[in-house]
Parts: sequence; C-alpha cells; structure tokens
Amino acid sequence: MSDAGGRTVPAVHATGEVAVDPPHEQELAAYLRASASREALLSLYGRFVQGETPFDAMMRRVVWRALARRAGPGLSIGRGVQFMHIETFEIGSGVFIGDQAIIQGRFDGTCRIGDRCWIGPQSYLDARHLVMEEFVGWGPGARLLGSEHTGSPTSRPVVQTDLDVRPVRICAGSDIGVNAVILPGITIGKGAIVGAGSVVTHDVPPLAIVAGVPARVLRHRDDASPGHKKQEAP
Repeated sequence: MSDAGGRTVPAVHATGEVAVDPPHEQELAAYLRASASREALLSLYGRFVQGETPFDAMMRRVVWRALARRAGPGLSIGRGVQFMHIETFEIGSGVFIGDQAIIQGRFDGTCRIGDRCWIGPQSYLDARHLVMEEFVGWGPGARLLGSEHTGSPTSRPVVQTDLDVRPVRICAGSDIGVNAVILPGITIGKGAIVGAGSVVTHDVPPLAIVAGVPARVLRHRDDASPGHKKQEAP
C-alpha cells in the first residue's frame, strides 16, 4: 500500500500536563458524594449523559467522582458513556473515555484504570476484574471480556450456568487496535500492540506486535535486526 500523502504529527493525549480541576467542581463532587443517594446521583447523570456543552461534560465528571471509589483529576467523560457498579472503579489522572463507551463492573469486583489512559468511543470493557495500567491506548470499538459461562452442566442453557470471572491485565504503554477483542484471563504485556480486529486468546509478551484471528506475534517493537522486514497479518 502506498503511503503517498501520509504524514506524521505529534501525539496529543497524555503529552501535556493534566488539567487541574477547578475548586468549585471538586467541592460539588464532594458535596454530592456526602449528601446524595446513589439513586439520586444516577438520575442526575441521566440529565447530562448526552449533553454536548461544557457544563454537561463537567456534570458527568462530577457525578463520576461522587460515585466512583476514586477518580483523579483531568477526567474526560464523553457523551452517552454508560457504566455498571461504578462504586468499584478506581480511575487515575488524565483519563479519557470516549462517546458511548460502556464499562461494566461487578459489585464484588475490581476495575482500575491507570493514569493517562485513552479509551476510544464505543468501547466495551467487562471490568469485573480488570487492571489497566497507565498510558494504555484502547481503540474505538475494542472489546474486553472478563468472564464467560462455564457451560456445565450441559442439561442447562449456557446462560444459566455459572459465570467464570478471570482477571485481565493490560500493562502500561500498550495499545489495543480498533475492534480488537481481548478474552478473559489475558495479560497484554508492557508496550505491546494488538492489531485492529484481532481476537486475543493467549497472553501477549511485552513489546510484541500481534494481529489476526486468533492473534499471533508478527514481530517485536524492539526488533532492530539487520534486514528485518515486517510480516503481514494472515
């Protein structure tokens, strides 16, 4: 494929200083956390979830901070973002969550999203036992599955069988491509790249570049051997 007309430009997200939340926003979040019920906060979120104005965006941040276990400064919540069991969420600083993303926790689970992560629009995170370390890029539409039904006994419909929840770890500095799928129990190594549309069924080593269905290692980012050529995805 020709790269005519392409260009390289500086990254934008996670390169500057994290915005400091204004005092009035911090104070409102603290007040609501102390005084409002969960039901009232969810109702309040519904009033601003689809709004496009800066005030709508601020109120989404305020409600997330009031409901989550922890949410750092510089949080950006897009339009239509949905969540379940936000009380289990621990969110670092400078995190971006794009429009219509869904993050589904579990009442007894763990959902940790590290500093400066970028979660693309229409993503789905089954965050029942998720650790996403810092500076992770999560492509639009990418899916993470943290659980699956056992399928046993066979006399019962699969949806009625027990749920097997397995931890998923996305290590620091890794990048997950558009529409990729990460299956339960997977670890994506530090600095690894998962290609667009890949289905990851096994752990990915640090700095590996993987692609395909199922995903396989194409090369490593630090491979500087003479004559090395990038392999094409199958």
